[in-house]
Amino acid sequence: MTHQFDKSKLPSRHVSVGPERAPHRSYYYAMGIAEEDIAKPFVALASAGNDSAPCNTTLDAQADAARAGVIQGGGMPRRFNTITVTDGIAMGHQGMKSSLVSREVIADSVELSVRGHCYDALVGFAGCDKSLPGMMMAMLRLNVPSIFVYGGSILPGRYHGRDVTVVDVFEAVGQHAAGNCPLKDLTELEKVACPGHGACGGQYTANTMACVGEAIGLSLPNSNMVPAPYTTREQIAVAAGAQVMELLAARIRPRDICTREAFINAARVIAATGGSTNGALHLPAMAHEAGIDFDLFDVAEAFKSTPYIADLKPGGKYVAKDMYEAGGVYMLMKTMLEGGFLDGNCLTVTGKTLGENIDKVTWNPDQKVIYDVKTPLSPTGGVVGLRGSLAPDGAIVKVAGMHRLQFTGPARVFDCEEDTFAAVEARSISEGEVIVIRYEGPKGGPGMREMLSTTAALYGLGMGEKVALITDGRFSGATRGFCIGHVGPEAAEGGPIALVQDGDIIRIDAEAGTIDLDVPEEVLAARRAAWQPRRHDYQSGALWRYAATVGPAYKGAVTHPGASAETHVYADI
Repeated sequence: MTHQFDKSKLPSRHVSVGPERAPHRSYYYAMGIAEEDIAKPFVALASAGNDSAPCNTTLDAQADAARAGVIQGGGMPRRFNTITVTDGIAMGHQGMKSSLVSREVIADSVELSVRGHCYDALVGFAGCDKSLPGMMMAMLRLNVPSIFVYGGSILPGRYHGRDVTVVDVFEAVGQHAAGNCPLKDLTELEKVACPGHGACGGQYTANTMACVGEAIGLSLPNSNMVPAPYTTREQIAVAAGAQVMELLAARIRPRDICTREAFINAARVIAATGGSTNGALHLPAMAHEAGIDFDLFDVAEAFKSTPYIADLKPGGKYVAKDMYEAGGVYMLMKTMLEGGFLDGNCLTVTGKTLGENIDKVTWNPDQKVIYDVKTPLSPTGGVVGLRGSLAPDGAIVKVAGMHRLQFTGPARVFDCEEDTFAAVEARSISEGEVIVIRYEGPKGGPGMREMLSTTAALYGLGMGEKVALITDGRFSGATRGFCIGHVGPEAAEGGPIALVQDGDIIRIDAEAGTIDLDVPEEVLAARRAAWQPRRHDYQSGALWRYAATVGPAYKGAVTHPGASAETHVYADI
């Protein structure tokens, strides 16, 4: 449906209406835009598309397809691009320090482009991990009518008759180091693990945040689990372009949709799917943009009471394509709502409530991926929050698929990931140890690196649940094993993790939600008095600026005061 819009109430009036805007309009004429189109609302199509990795290679085409929907709804589409840092390629070296920082750069760059050109609405397309929350953070910050579109996941690779993902390759590196995977097998696997376009196929960070997009109401129903190579992705893009015009006409904005109750819904969906621990970093950051106080402990509270019901990798058997074929995120939410685990009254980008959208879904008892909440894989969520003397500001662990939920052992301390990986490769890690990787937090890294190369190598060595690993950095959504991240306060801030020494006993109980350092307080006090802050290697550029402004992980590792300090909202300029 094409609406008539009053531009005098839209941001684009500042670049398109009145005699004083004649110079501005001349630029639009230069691009072949007709006078009647300049009079329409300007709709941003923000794409994280690029050639950096298969996660992003289809995004520009999807964003371009959305033009037809915007035009159909009476708007003028304007595409622009933002960056990504793709974790699978940045992993295991200094490049990974750029990953979390890129989330802020993506949000900032989308904000600046929308502000600078006075766009009236936004459809955002993202594929790789940090680009999803970055795009949604920008939507909440700007608060113009917005729809989030995930580019879709990759199809699974096939290796010796079984489905594989890139995580199998990471773990095979550890098997190779252990002498259990010949180089020719590793080479064969790496060539088939990623068969085409799309983001990593398991319930890793990208797919976790794609589920969040639907659960929180910013994405069209059952749109995000459609694999990237499927032609229906183009139809989804067109539908998003058309629907954002409906939101503009109805003046429905992201902060109307993303309420505190919607964030709780999103946290529960992460837990129900055994999703990435990074969700506990990104939900607080998104909430911060909307002025909602929602930190790691709020996320963990939702996790604690949510059953684990989706049998997805890395803890389970299936990938995103399988979940799509089973009925998608809305099939999952169907049983969750019936079980009382979701608030169905939350508004969504359809203009209807989550419950009204779910009413249209029929439960499929024949699919094998999503369990009924009455018969879950486990009664509590696949992700657990921890707190204790080692982590007063909290920590997080993914327990989906784990058999062991308690661990006590002596610390083996490393001050960076590289030293840890070298020890793993040298097979000098002993069963029963608690590996501590510190000075990898938001400030100390800087950039709070993920540790997939190290954790996957440990798993490949057969040590996945024979050791525990804790860090003030992060773990990939693909990580499995007893791996605890986001330990805070971080070492760079002088948190307890900075005081740990080799041999100290660390006690972890993922069932009780505790993580403690078993060292007398007088000993810790002496160590604290002797502790000196460390100077990282990044004393200029983007990483320096990030380290200078970033806040604690439990609040989302954000870099600005957020909506609580606003004196105006962009959408109302």
